[in-house]
Amino acid sequence: MTDFSQIRTEADAAFLYGILAEHEKDAVVAAIFREMSEVEKGHALAFLAARGQGPEAMPPPSGRARTLAWVGRVLGYDYLLGVLLDTEKGVSRSILSARSRQRSEASLSDTSHVAILRNLLARDAKIPASQLARFEKRHRSVGGNALRAAVLGGNDGLVSNFSLVMGIAGATGGGREVLLTGIAGLLAGALSMALGEWISVRSSQELLENQMRLEAEELRVSPADEERELALIYRSKGIPEEQARRMAHDLLADPARAHATLVSEELGIRPEELEGSACEAAYTSFLLFALGAVIPVAPYFFTTGTTAIALSAGLSAAGLFGIGAAITLFTGRSVWSSGLRQVLFGMLAAAVTFAIGKWIGVAVAG
Repeated sequence: MTDFSQIRTEADAAFLYGILAEHEKDAVVAAIFREMSEVEKGHALAFLAARGQGPEAMPPPSGRARTLAWVGRVLGYDYLLGVLLDTEKGVSRSILSARSRQRSEASLSDTSHVAILRNLLARDAKIPASQLARFEKRHRSVGGNALRAAVLGGNDGLVSNFSLVMGIAGATGGGREVLLTGIAGLLAGALSMALGEWISVRSSQELLENQMRLEAEELRVSPADEERELALIYRSKGIPEEQARRMAHDLLADPARAHATLVSEELGIRPEELEGSACEAAYTSFLLFALGAVIPVAPYFFTTGTTAIALSAGLSAAGLFGIGAAITLFTGRSVWSSGLRQVLFGMLAAAVTFAIGKWIGVAVAG
């Protein structure tokens, strides 16, 4: 029998795609969102029918879905789209497993909503291919990854500095040394994260730029080979050989356009991959880490000793629970189980460092 959580997942997706349709200005994309909403609703009804239940048993939007809708209102609905599509990828395996148990036919959305979009767009000859490219660009560039990076960045700062602070607190009994160490840990960790992010983004961009330069050189030195290569790419997409050769020949008449096409088709490089700012990524990484790292340090600005240790642990536990709850936006798990799991792991790490710090402090004092 179908797990009710799968029905709720489908119902939530129908609700969220409906919201995207309401706020989408492009009529073509809005129509696609509406149809996707109907597809998800149909899945939920089919699963209910498999349980012997009717449409009246359709669950209302969950707290997670309502939270995502709020995220859309605050941060923009492109963020909601990114989170929703990323979530669907994680859910696909459980849907396929359920279909296998029920011996029901697979659906395109079982594996990727991007596949659904591709087929919905391709089905209508009036819709230009540029609509698909524009939509896929939006999907790749927004939403889930940005929010996930924010959550994980804050988690890294909180867990690492909480463990550091508790270790020093164990050694000193929560003295003033903890404040200095916590601030140092915040700055060191945030700067390290920022530098790492800057290097990562710049290295990736430099690699792509070098590949594009090589492709331009190949096009200049050996245009006939590049034309043949482009024709093969078109043929691999199902275009007849003669038509593919003609398309490639016509394209090579415009070197700039030919280079852009080869970069996209042969190398798989998208223009938006070169648009990101390494400095912006570094600033963001620094800020997110610092926001998490300041939580366990904050009480030591006002007090010391056992009171500061208890307040630091309490604030950090609340922060860990919040991060665990935020993670459920991507995983769809229970807020309580995810939040408490995050608190448990964070507290265990801090307890270990506190015990080690206590032991070192006693050993040094003795």
